[in-house]
Amino acid sequence: MKLRKLSFLISAVVLLLAPYRAQAQFTVFDPTNYANALNEFKQLEQMYTTAQQTRDQIITTYNLAHQMSLMPQNLGARYKSGFSQWTNVNGPNTYGNTSAWIDALNLGSPARASTGYRNAVIQVQSYPQDRLSGLDEDTQAAIKNQYATSELGQATITSSLSTLGTVRSDSEAFAQKLANLETDTYSTDPSQQTEMAVLGKINSATLLQIHSQQDTNQILAASVAQQALEQKQRMDEQNRLINQAIYFQQNFPTTMQQVTGGTSTSIQAISLSPNGR
Repeated sequence: MKLRKLSFLISAVVLLLAPYRAQAQFTVFDPTNYANALNEFKQLEQMYTTAQQTRDQIITTYNLAHQMSLMPQNLGARYKSGFSQWTNVNGPNTYGNTSAWIDALNLGSPARASTGYRNAVIQVQSYPQDRLSGLDEDTQAAIKNQYATSELGQATITSSLSTLGTVRSDSEAFAQKLANLETDTYSTDPSQQTEMAVLGKINSATLLQIHSQQDTNQILAASVAQQALEQKQRMDEQNRLINQAIYFQQNFPTTMQQVTGGTSTSIQAISLSPNGR
């Protein structure tokens, strides 16, 4: 009987101590797990800090981009200005020989320029070939030179008319493109102020400037061609004077000898007797 009570008491004590043993097992300190937990906490803290910094940087970048995308409301009023435009040439056409020249100046094209030249400029006639071949070599060269000057003048004038007319004819469309670019530049529409939109407008402005410079170069080339023709005319005149001086120096003694010889012969042929014999 006593043995049975003792066994029951021991079993009861074991049962009562069992929870305390289990609780004691979970509270055992493990340095390795504690260190790992600290490292994980530090990593989480660093990730949180990085995320905050990234968020602040994104917000700053967005605010800057938004500020740069805004256009001043009065930019167009402060800087927009007009510019001179080509205007058509107008003039009377009393005898019907002026309008073709004016059309060439306003519209261009080689055909219009040639028609305008034929109608407004006195046309040189062809030199009779039989008469030309009967002249001496120097005279023939002088006549051919004058024809060359006239033909070069016609080519230069018609080319200049065609060039100026084409530039003037295209000026209206060119002015409209400039007006469109100016409107988009001063626009407060956000879609017109994006990075790609601004780069596109810069490229467009560069192309328009290149086209304008090309027209300017053509006008300058026409002016230089006209100056070259005028220089040729002055050179021709100077060369003719030089050739005349050379001819005079080479032929003066012979000519004077012929003149004096003829005079002496004529004087000798006149009778000086009183009765005319």
